[in-house]
Amino acid sequence: MTDVPGRPDQGRRLTKAERKEQARREREELQRRLASKRRARTLSIAVGAVVVAALVFATTLLPGDDLTSPDQLLGRAAAAADAAGCGDVTTTPPFDPPDQDQTHIGDGTSGGPPLSSYPATPPASGPHADTPLPAGVYDSVTVAELYRSIHSLEHGAAVIWYDPAAPANKVTELIEFYDRRLQDAEVGQDRVIVAPYDFPGDSAGILPDGVQMALVAWHRLRTCASMDLAVAFDFTSQFSFPTTADREYQGEAPEPGAPI
Repeated sequence: MTDVPGRPDQGRRLTKAERKEQARREREELQRRLASKRRARTLSIAVGAVVVAALVFATTLLPGDDLTSPDQLLGRAAAAADAAGCGDVTTTPPFDPPDQDQTHIGDGTSGGPPLSSYPATPPASGPHADTPLPAGVYDSVTVAELYRSIHSLEHGAAVIWYDPAAPANKVTELIEFYDRRLQDAEVGQDRVIVAPYDFPGDSAGILPDGVQMALVAWHRLRTCASMDLAVAFDFTSQFSFPTTADREYQGEAPEPGAPI
């Protein structure tokens, strides 16, 4: 009888140790075969899923459509505002006394008027830091940076304040839209500030009850019970200067277009 490489001499009875080793090798071979079959089956399922998803996408979304494109967002902004429980855009009064509405308070780190003394929450005008806060998405801002953001409003910026407890998916959607390079898509991100409104220690240091998003421009304020990107873009596209999506400027910033 011809010997099989890797196996004991078949002309004799296998020892216990040899039977154990042979069984181990056979189990390993069986496991390799099963694993190969599972990989092939998984690949087949994945390919099928991709094909189905592509077909669904092709039949539900026309070529060139983008649910977060400026046109799409503006098209559904009115309905979204109702669903998000948004009030109208209001005109806020000047700081009291009015001659302090545009006054400077240094860099803001030494403090300024309490937030509760401003006529709107969040502030839409009033005493502010000497230097504007640059546009961008912020994980958090200090009170000194809030005073700087008011200066940004004076220069025609818009601020999207949100409740830190807002749903993460809504916050992420907002951030992904505004936190991108101008060469990728111009959505006014160079004139918009996005940040959580959270300043403990002041009665006006958090958003009012029932408000999850506050949209602010100079002397303009819109609040919403829940966050919505379409509503936010509808506001920033016409209340920041220069505007986006070829919209007419609706604000009254004293120095629109000045650097921030």
